[in-house]
Amino acid sequence: MDLNVVKLTNFETEESSQEFLNKVNSKLLLDLSKSQIVENDEWIEMVEFSLPHLEKALTKEIKNIVTEEEIIKIELIKKVTVESVKHLSKNVNFVDRFNQKSGEVIPKKILNAYKEETFITYENRFLFSLIKLIEDYMYLREKDQETEYKGKNEKKANYHAEANYKKEKIKVNVEYISEKQIGVSKSSGTAERIQQIKKKIKDLKTTNVYQILAAKRVTLVKSPIKMTNVLLKNVHFQYALKLWNYLSDQMEIKDKAVKAGKMIEEKGITKKLVDEDIYLMNLIFSNKNIEEKLKEKRKNAIEDKKARKELTDNLIEKIIELNPDLSDKELKQMITDKLLVMKTRNVISLKPIEDKFKEKIDKYMSQAKEVRLK
Repeated sequence: MDLNVVKLTNFETEESSQEFLNKVNSKLLLDLSKSQIVENDEWIEMVEFSLPHLEKALTKEIKNIVTEEEIIKIELIKKVTVESVKHLSKNVNFVDRFNQKSGEVIPKKILNAYKEETFITYENRFLFSLIKLIEDYMYLREKDQETEYKGKNEKKANYHAEANYKKEKIKVNVEYISEKQIGVSKSSGTAERIQQIKKKIKDLKTTNVYQILAAKRVTLVKSPIKMTNVLLKNVHFQYALKLWNYLSDQMEIKDKAVKAGKMIEEKGITKKLVDEDIYLMNLIFSNKNIEEKLKEKRKNAIEDKKARKELTDNLIEKIIELNPDLSDKELKQMITDKLLVMKTRNVISLKPIEDKFKEKIDKYMSQAKEVRLK
């Protein structure tokens, strides 16, 4: 790449560039920000926290005493209760015989009322339904989950500079913006946590209460939840209710966007480099005949190269004239030996002297129109 702007600096002295930079009053602000779509694993934390309470609520095995009623033949009745008599008085079609003299009533069928314990309570049905809700929620989250999360790195730089240089007032404002799309692969940690939740759910399904409710195919409860005394006062059911409300409200939960960034004022090497760029800009706009100057510089370089070649050719011709019997091999060996001696001198510390000498020769050669050796 031919960076002519770099060549342009050769027109100026180091003193002038430093003088310009000393006049520059600048400020560079950098804004480095990063935005990333990350997985919303809040629901996993909620489920993980609530599962132990759900387990304790199920193993508590809350029961209700319910009165069961059935119509059976009179021969099968073990105990006639008040409810049986009341029911018979309202259903005379169950009476078989009636003795008017004694007032004795002999029914052919009668109501058998008895009490028994049952796990089919509203609270247990709520726990049963909550387990189903957790499974449905996990299915939806696994179905929609991404394998890679998109993000963006953004860099912004604002540069402002002022300078009073050679009766000229200079102002520069530069804005730099860079954006880069990035992708972050999803970690396996989330999948492992979900598998652990599934394992615990499977264990909950083996509890006695769940097995009974599943066998009875109980009706699932739906929102709004009926607030019974157990749901209001039992701490384990309170956490279960909190999880129910969360999952119901967050059924369409989305991944969340996270953005982080910082604004800093750069005062080090970065700012210094930009200041030097401003100096280059000043050179560009201050030099009117840039193209002519660059052409002249290239022309001088070509002439210098041509003059050196001509001088070298003349030296070789002179050596051959003085040594007509010199073979090609001997000439090459002579040049090689001389080159080795010169390199050795450079190592010994003659290089500064030779550099100074070369500088004078180059200056002379740049001004020479023709070199002739006689």
